[in-house]
Amino acid sequence: MMKFKSLLILTLAFLYFSCGSNSGSKNSSFKIKIEGNKKEFKLGERISGQIENKKEFKIDSVVVHLNTEKATAKSPNWSFNFSLEDEKLGNQTLEAEVFYEGKKDTTTKSIKIYNNAAPKAYTYEIVNTYPHDPEAYTQGLEFLNDTLYESTGEYGESDLRKVDLKTGKVLEIIKLDDSVFGEGMTIFKNQIILLTWRAKEGYIYNLNTFEKTGTFSYNQSKEGWGLCHDGEHIYKSDGTEKIWLLNPETLAEEDYIQIATHKNIVSKMNELEWVDGEIYANTYQKDGVAIINPKNGAIDGLIDFRGLRDKLGNKNELDEANHVLNGIAYNPHTKQLFVTGKHWDKLFEVKIIEK
Repeated sequence: MMKFKSLLILTLAFLYFSCGSNSGSKNSSFKIKIEGNKKEFKLGERISGQIENKKEFKIDSVVVHLNTEKATAKSPNWSFNFSLEDEKLGNQTLEAEVFYEGKKDTTTKSIKIYNNAAPKAYTYEIVNTYPHDPEAYTQGLEFLNDTLYESTGEYGESDLRKVDLKTGKVLEIIKLDDSVFGEGMTIFKNQIILLTWRAKEGYIYNLNTFEKTGTFSYNQSKEGWGLCHDGEHIYKSDGTEKIWLLNPETLAEEDYIQIATHKNIVSKMNELEWVDGEIYANTYQKDGVAIINPKNGAIDGLIDFRGLRDKLGNKNELDEANHVLNGIAYNPHTKQLFVTGKHWDKLFEVKIIEK
């Protein structure tokens, strides 16, 4: 008898809570209908739509969310609209909370948001050329106090090093475990933060001693590619369309932007560098660097670095698929920008010129 009563109570409780709220689009009694059935938008446009009431329930109110923005839908058609001014780009989700007959239902719809302008086109001019260790499979590069810091990859060959800019001489080096593939790095608050590719964790080193002082996990992304920071926020690429914002204290992935042009959502951003308020990012296996707006992910510019490989002394020893442009370092005090590549024997100081 007691078992029957307990089962009855649990069943009634389940039914009560199931009827009180219905989350998700699949089983929802409502549907978001966008004007013109549009799924793709650009900044500056408006998203207009209404809530389809499939079972003709008596709706009390509707609130529609897009990231941090929200709009109250208006009866009788429960129409809504958003003005896309400062929205994040990429794959986004409209979510409608429908309150009706003492209940709440949630329904969603996926959309894509692109930038409203094509990226500006840039080329380059070589200012200076410096030697670079051709054994270095460059993954991360950063400039601090007239010295370069570099992380390299490949299993069994990954390391973290301090390098003299003018001579290319390695001043200090520590090897990573053979089981680890080293990736990008950045220097933040007197610490070197270094990523691994697929080990799902990063390492923290003391800037002065190169002593390893800690590790951190990738709590959402699967891989580590590139790192940079703006003095307050740390940015991390993972090979997808996302650039993650890391908590500066715990290094946990807390938010992200998605990289997009006026036509496409873009992935494979590799090494990152913070340059005068924007993120410069190597596009993996391409001779170009994207200039990314850190607020919404828009690619505002593309730098065409074709021709740099022809300046290498060891170009005939390198294949185009693997030994690509990778490595961006910027000196914010002198406004000098440096680039190199995987196993390149030269590092170039360059000046960026709009085409």
